Amino acid sequence: MDINADLGEGFGRWVLGDDAALLDVVTSANVACGFHAGDPLIMRRVCAGAVERGVTIGAQVSYRDLAGFGRREMEVAAEELTAEVLYQLAALDGIARAEGGRVAYVKPHGALYNRIVRDPEQARAVVDAVRAYDPGLPLLTLPGSAVFGVADGLTVVAECFADRAYTPEGRLVSRREPGAVIHDREAVVGRAVRMATRGSVVAVDGSEVALDARSICVHGDTPGAVELARAVRAALAEAGVTVEPFA
Repeated sequence: MDINADLGEGFGRWVLGDDAALLDVVTSANVACGFHAGDPLIMRRVCAGAVERGVTIGAQVSYRDLAGFGRREMEVAAEELTAEVLYQLAALDGIARAEGGRVAYVKPHGALYNRIVRDPEQARAVVDAVRAYDPGLPLLTLPGSAVFGVADGLTVVAECFADRAYTPEGRLVSRREPGAVIHDREAVVGRAVRMATRGSVVAVDGSEVALDARSICVHGDTPGAVELARAVRAALAEAGVTVEPFA
């Protein structure tokens, strides 16, 4: 099982999360590409740190929404969205290669991530951008996402979220709803182990939702994120789960 986290989400003098500490824990780093967070210097520092530690680099692409941290859904024409995702991917890959690495996968962020789970048109726009740049790059999304239906040969990898609440349909509970983000360490660790060993999660209504995920996400912008990520990794190892990158 892979462990991924969102990194490089500061901007200028604004710092969010402890990128260096998380890079010591995760196996894949979703690096912000400047549209919802991040800037060239931060991108370069995170890529350098990932290369130094052998962490796989992923492009965390987003709507162009720096003020809203990419969490506001936007109506963007498919052609424009494809171009904007391509722009972000190419920028991060260029920086990663300058630091001796490369982008090995793509993961949309925030509102774009949730939109392409249910919207085939926007999903296809993202797929088109990835294919135009490098058709060998996997795209990370939820199980059952609309992306699977429009991938047309592109590799799609399913992920799960240890610290997010799920609906009975297997979608993420909106951050606008109470309890959408789970902060209790024991609960998060228990969910991560269940996801990795049993392939399921308990939804907000108590029902069991089947998951077929290859990567577990632990958010890097929540309080105690580093300690939580360490606990998740330790618990997975104790449960006999091999922790390794998916890409």
